[in-house]
Amino acid sequence: MIEIDGSYGEGGGQILRMSVALAALTNKPVKVFNIRANRPNPGLRRQHMVAIESVAKICNARVRGLELGSKAIEFYPGELKGGEYEFDIGTAGSVTLVLQACLLPSLFAKDETHLRLRGGTDVKWSPPWDYFQNVIVPLLGKMGGKIESYLNKRGYYPVGGGEVEVHIYPCEKLDKLEFDEKIEGVEGIINIANLPIAIAERIENSALKELRKHGMEADIMIEETSAACSGVGIVLWTKGKILGADCLGEKGKPAEQVGKEAAEKLVEEVKAGVDLDENAVDQMLPYIAMADDALTFKCRNLSRHATTLIWLIKKFLDVKFEIEKNGVYEVKVRRK
Repeated sequence: MIEIDGSYGEGGGQILRMSVALAALTNKPVKVFNIRANRPNPGLRRQHMVAIESVAKICNARVRGLELGSKAIEFYPGELKGGEYEFDIGTAGSVTLVLQACLLPSLFAKDETHLRLRGGTDVKWSPPWDYFQNVIVPLLGKMGGKIESYLNKRGYYPVGGGEVEVHIYPCEKLDKLEFDEKIEGVEGIINIANLPIAIAERIENSALKELRKHGMEADIMIEETSAACSGVGIVLWTKGKILGADCLGEKGKPAEQVGKEAAEKLVEEVKAGVDLDENAVDQMLPYIAMADDALTFKCRNLSRHATTLIWLIKKFLDVKFEIEKNGVYEVKVRRK
């Protein structure tokens, strides 16, 4: 059994989610202890339990210690079978973080996986739905991973109540991700619920103003919707070569600042000439490690999430990471 210290590195829910995902993928039992030990409320929270439950269903796993506040779990994976499942986080816990655990093993399951998840679609400390749908899903598509994703309803903090559906189709292998495309333009979505539309328009104008300062135009759509509680956010992404950036609205934060921050992040990634934006690195590393061919990519920064994930991946897969910094980071990933 592989034993993982959940307090290592970034020490949050990511270690837990990806430990069970990699265990399911490799059919190797895993024990995770010291779960979220350095957090103010250590142990399992509801969204972590849903992530583990969903992966367990996909691979017919046995799980010990799966209860609220638990500091350790044991996960014994079975056959990766896929299937159709519904899960309700019951809070504004992030549906995209639950998907982070489900996607990797589901791509290699025997049958298609259909997930219906309820919770938060646009909440702090997690990828917004539009980033997942317009950055992560297309990047996986370039590797041969077929995923269909649908937003049924937005969910914001503190109530949640959002709903998404995702169909994940099995693939025999993942192709090497190529980075030979050029940027062909910028698109974006501003989502807003239960707030004056003028707020979204101010976000849009601010983002466009910032992008134009750097010679960039964008086609930004405003999606006005209803939700269990109010919320607003923006996601921007490039076409061709895919880079993304986002910013979530918060009480007391001017709309102009929300748009400007998202645009500044995207401009920074574009100007650096990178292959993956900082947040995409955190999401894509396990898939890159599963690809058959060696791959080198450039990124502006390696977050603590990313370095923790590299450490974790090497516990399950026979893969080598070589990292150099020359202005930007160059990361070479190859199977041993």
